[in-house]
Amino acid sequence: MRLDKLLSNMGFGSRKEVKALLKSQAVKVDGVVTKDVAKHVDPEKQEVMVYGERVHYQEFIYLMMNKPPGVISATEDMYDQTVIDLLDPFHQHFKPFPVGRLDKDTEGFLLITNDGQLSHNLLSPKKHVPKVYYAQIEGEVIEADIEAFAQGVTLEDGYHTKPGKLKILKAGEQSEIELEISEGKFHQVKRMFESVGKTVTYLKRLSMGPLELDENLELGEYRELTTEEVEKLKQKE
Repeated sequence: MRLDKLLSNMGFGSRKEVKALLKSQAVKVDGVVTKDVAKHVDPEKQEVMVYGERVHYQEFIYLMMNKPPGVISATEDMYDQTVIDLLDPFHQHFKPFPVGRLDKDTEGFLLITNDGQLSHNLLSPKKHVPKVYYAQIEGEVIEADIEAFAQGVTLEDGYHTKPGKLKILKAGEQSEIELEISEGKFHQVKRMFESVGKTVTYLKRLSMGPLELDENLELGEYRELTTEEVEKLKQKE
């Protein structure tokens, strides 16, 4: 990889800014100062230093966010704040995107990455990647709803959903549930409950595939996935 491309990819500025950086003798490759923007380096085998600090090259980033309500799952929007707006400039420069979407008013687990292949595999209907939600429901959720969801329900547009695993945490005029589904149609959880005459008043995604939301993340906070977590996700491919 060209040295200027490596440094630009790792957030050291535009190609023009990287050229100035090299000119200032701030960059060393294997201990030797270099000004050559076109120099080819192997970041896995060679040591690249900028101002005495080693540059650790990474092609992909994998972030877990606790998405807050009021923020949309998109890369950009003219009117609303997006989940990408919540990232720091270092992570933004990788041009990541959310894997799937959570509704604007929905909270919880959101995976953000620039790994297109992983995203495609996790969202593929053929993969049946499970997603678990916690919801508060207006109306009493009963055993018949568990049975209906286990068979799949028919939404208002005629679509029949895949089976879902519904667990009642609290039943009453205001019920609390957990629901596991393996697809992600538009407003799916809300529409599934509408099909049985009930209304979702609060919705939070708890997990996606093998990963659960880190309970230490406050709303709007995020962290990079560990190597082990990334491997778990890739095993779902």
